[in-house]
Amino acid sequence: MDIEYKTLYGDKHLVVYIANDSGITLDDCEAVSNALDAPLDALDPTGSMPYCLDVSSPGLDRPFKTQRDYERNYGKKVEVKLFAPMPGSKLKLIVGSLKEKTADAVTVVTDGKDTVIPSALVALTRPHVEF
Repeated sequence: MDIEYKTLYGDKHLVVYIANDSGITLDDCEAVSNALDAPLDALDPTGSMPYCLDVSSPGLDRPFKTQRDYERNYGKKVEVKLFAPMPGSKLKLIVGSLKEKTADAVTVVTDGKDTVIPSALVALTRPHVEF
């Protein structure tokens, strides 16, 4: 689960992203929204400022945020966006099969070779979605 509080179309929105391995349905979003209504009213997280509650799946291309996100995607095609190219390269986007994520690096297999990307260079990692 992830939560954002942001302005969309001039209105404040509290966005709650829910996920599970089998996918999210509209009924799931409705159930979570209904379950959150009373507790959020009691907690008043916005200090009585009006807001819209949005409950949604994170989407196919949601960036990885936890080690578990990485582990669930080992062996799958991902894209790694970099803050700056790695030494000897001009690329700021690397696409390949996710092999490993440690505290120090992300390893992606590209063209049959391991590409080890230092964590300090990684802006985000997410599933690679082809259309």
